[in-house]
Amino acid sequence: MGSLRRTIGFTVALVLLASCADAGKPKVKPAPPPPPLPPRPVVVYIPPRPTPPLGAAPTATIPTINAAGVRQTVNAGISANQTVWNFRSAFNVAALNCLKPEHAEILVGYKLFLKTHRLGLARVNTAVNSEFRKRHGASYVRPREAYMTKVYNFYAFPPTLNNFCDAALAVAIESKTIKAAGLTAFATRSLTALDKVFYSFYLSFEQYRADAAAWDAKYAPKPAVPAAAAAAPGV
Repeated sequence: MGSLRRTIGFTVALVLLASCADAGKPKVKPAPPPPPLPPRPVVVYIPPRPTPPLGAAPTATIPTINAAGVRQTVNAGISANQTVWNFRSAFNVAALNCLKPEHAEILVGYKLFLKTHRLGLARVNTAVNSEFRKRHGASYVRPREAYMTKVYNFYAFPPTLNNFCDAALAVAIESKTIKAAGLTAFATRSLTALDKVFYSFYLSFEQYRADAAAWDAKYAPKPAVPAAAAAAPGV
């Protein structure tokens, strides 16, 4: 019994000594919690800026539409004779520029067209000269050449060349069946078919302009305001 008391007393003494030792030590503050992670940045997807159709230049000029809704191309408001001659010119552009193997029939058709309609085309050429002479007098040759240059350039527009050649191929195949008496009617409907290629491009280009303007308004960087202008007092 005495031994047990001594053991208990010794244990109590050790606990008291440990408590006194702990009381003399400086208290260590617990480490603060880590700061919260910053919020993840919001990723804003910016779609690519619209590009012109068929690889055209952004500055391409396209014919406007007048108040009557008519696209002001080289074929707007022309006579029946000028229509035939402009078709001949468009056919010529196709024969010279549509050189892929799949378009080979265009040149064949064009040569046959010139042979079959030699007399009719000669009459049309004379009539067109007369029309220009009435408008421009004796110096009509230069304005006619200038106009016909525009016609050739109209049909040789690079972005639409492949589609133009596809349309011209269908025209060339049909041309082999056209008799002399059907020249004007064939040329008129064929010119309309060829022009659809360009009208389709113009609509696409106008849509591109609208889409690009909307993209710029939403995503394009705003121009910096000069410091002097920003500091100027309001009027």
